Amino acid sequence: MEMTEMTGVSLKRGALVVEDNDSGVPAEETKKQKFSECNLTKGQDGLQNDFLSISEDVPGPPDTVSAGKGGENSEAQLEDEEEEEEDGLSEVCEEEESESFADMMKHGLTEADVGITKFVSSHQGFSGILKERYSDFVVHEIGKDGRISHLNDLSIPVDEEDPSEDVFTVLTAEEKQRLEELQLFKNKETSVAIEVIEDTKEKRTVIHQAIKSLFPGLETKTEDREGKKYIVAYHAAGKKALANPRKHSWPKSRGSYCHFVLYKENKDTMDAINVLSRYLRVKPNIFSYMGTKDKRAITVQEIAVLKITAQRLAHLNKCLMNFKLGNFSYQKKPLKLGELQGNHFTVVLRNITGTDDQVQQAMNSLKEIGFINYYGMQRFGTTAVPTYQVGRAILQNSWTEVMDLILKPRSGAEKGYLVKCREEWAKTKDPTAALRKLPVKRCVEGQLLRGLSKYGMKNIVSAFGIIPRNNRLMYIHSYQSYVWNNMVSKRIEDYGLKPVPGDLVLKGATPTYIEEDDVNNYSIHDVVMPLPGFDVIYPKHKIREAYREMLTADNLDIDNMRHKIRDYSLSGAYRKIIIRPQNVSWEVVAYDDPKIPLFNTDVDNLEGKPPPVFASEGKYRALKMDFSLPPSTYATMAIREVLKMDTSIKNQTQLNTTWLR
Repeated sequence: MEMTEMTGVSLKRGALVVEDNDSGVPAEETKKQKFSECNLTKGQDGLQNDFLSISEDVPGPPDTVSAGKGGENSEAQLEDEEEEEEDGLSEVCEEEESESFADMMKHGLTEADVGITKFVSSHQGFSGILKERYSDFVVHEIGKDGRISHLNDLSIPVDEEDPSEDVFTVLTAEEKQRLEELQLFKNKETSVAIEVIEDTKEKRTVIHQAIKSLFPGLETKTEDREGKKYIVAYHAAGKKALANPRKHSWPKSRGSYCHFVLYKENKDTMDAINVLSRYLRVKPNIFSYMGTKDKRAITVQEIAVLKITAQRLAHLNKCLMNFKLGNFSYQKKPLKLGELQGNHFTVVLRNITGTDDQVQQAMNSLKEIGFINYYGMQRFGTTAVPTYQVGRAILQNSWTEVMDLILKPRSGAEKGYLVKCREEWAKTKDPTAALRKLPVKRCVEGQLLRGLSKYGMKNIVSAFGIIPRNNRLMYIHSYQSYVWNNMVSKRIEDYGLKPVPGDLVLKGATPTYIEEDDVNNYSIHDVVMPLPGFDVIYPKHKIREAYREMLTADNLDIDNMRHKIRDYSLSGAYRKIIIRPQNVSWEVVAYDDPKIPLFNTDVDNLEGKPPPVFASEGKYRALKMDFSLPPSTYATMAIREVLKMDTSIKNQTQLNTTWLR
């Protein structure tokens, strides 16, 4: 096996195209959600194109085998005033930026900036366009039983306990709005009375069921008023009722969790759950899942939700575009983060320039050798202030620098309101004034400013603590990833693609050293390297000293990775340096129309669409590839190995600016 340097890659190659809104995006990719059947009264959410994201599965903390505890599935709850805000799900209109996107991305990161410099194979690279359409990138979750998740059944489990379908239509839009305002404590009413027109016992029963099922936390009673029948809705258990679905309305024989497969387009997992929770009028934290999935892709994954019926979930298929829910079942337990075995990817690289022989060599290498298990570019942010710099400042206990790095003006691609907020902060250092510039206050900047307003400029630690824990730890994990990328590049540079004495391997979850006399018992695929922390050991060769030198240069003590604040103490973890994908297959297809889909999705198959038929020759050629990866690995790094190209947005925008004009 040979390994090659990143340097020397031809700048004529490569095209990770990020999509411009004016580039003639096909209608399927600009659909808006419809609301006619669901009557969502506030916070209606339109799907959006994310022209920055080139990520795939978004891994959680980098701990592949870790001594520390895993992340929580729910985020810290925000204050009541924030409950009423838009939470970043809808775009805010902004004036045109003076700089072009390509100009702004000149300030972004390249792969070399975050330690991504090596390749494992010696084949000649070629160009191809990744994610020209988000439908060219499809992710199917692999569950803990090894089964790949597919949406292939929209039927609802038969359950005599379910109310009739009339519950979805019996209430008027005005009545639903009043009930939602009552449910969410958005007015001073203590109850809402709904007159029963055409009074029958059956009609009253349906109204009772509709209110209780569509507006968790509300109870109902029937009252006579001046000879007319009214159904009166009221709060039974105060504000906690919304977070905890009503216990007595759920059949004891039925599992408490409805599991379902979620098919989504161009939406990340948390945004999707926020949309579902708004339509269902419940808190997002009653949902659970095994892993978060990328936005700019089609993804299929399993979700579980507490005490929401399959009937209600299936009704959302009539209300939402670019979402589809199915494969319903009732289970006793929720899902847990990290329980998945991995993800299966179907990826189309369009307009490839490689010959059939080049493609064959590249894909055979991917199948037989694999790729360097680098943390991908999305781990480090897209602006001129990388997330690892914030993580390093946290570990250094340099809280003024943490505040400055998050809030200071920076070059790069950002929303207009964020630019104005940063300018206000730089000018006044007044958190309240800067916060007023943000229409969306649930972003990290808004949360930090709110914390500074609450705790004052002399208590940055508490102010920073308002940010949800997972978001805070993201910065530290980014720094760990930055160190790991640099160290694995040095390991491969110094020792190549073979195990050597002093390397680390895992026996179960226990790291052990490769000794001189058993080096032949291992392959490069067994070798792991540590993410820095207080509970890991380091290789017994010169890479150990390289770790020490890198951390020392960053004013950190490799022998004391415990932090004064427990949350920021790093236990460390181990990560394989080479990943060999499973279930690898590929084909090269010819096509003429760049807008046509080149394979069927689960929804296409449900709708009975025939698979695309390809001609033997065409104006363009595409490489369609399938492969499976374990959790916390990056498909873009596998694709990088095939194409031999820099996957950073900065590099791609500099190489490909014509489609931005």
